[in-house]
Amino acid sequence: QVQLVESGGGLVQAGGSLRLSCAASGRTFRPYTLAWFRQAPGKEREFVASITWRGSRTYYADSVKDRFTISRENAKNTMYLQMNSLKPEDTALYYCAAVYGSSEPVHIALRYDYWGQGTQVTVSS
Repeated sequence: QVQLVESGGGLVQAGGSLRLSCAASGRTFRPYTLAWFRQAPGKEREFVASITWRGSRTYYADSVKDRFTISRENAKNTMYLQMNSLKPEDTALYYCAAVYGSSEPVHIALRYDYWGQGTQVTVSS
């Protein structure tokens, strides 16, 4: 089992930046791929970004490419999402997720074994 806790969400004006964190605890010695997903009110959960165990490979949704950066510090069992040039359409509840046994970034939510509770990001226009 692994527990995931997100933090860093908040209210920001359009064009601003936020940095989300996802802290993992439990059986974190196992290699796993991590990802960020988000869900806006009335919409389905959508993929944002994913990163492999050693951070050597990343994958982004087209909607956030060149604005968001995913990274991880395995020594701290923590993953990050640096979000720049935020837009009102980025407003959503952001979740981190973990899947064991993958050597590739994963963009399909059903593949993920563990999820955090989410952190709210609100971008005002």
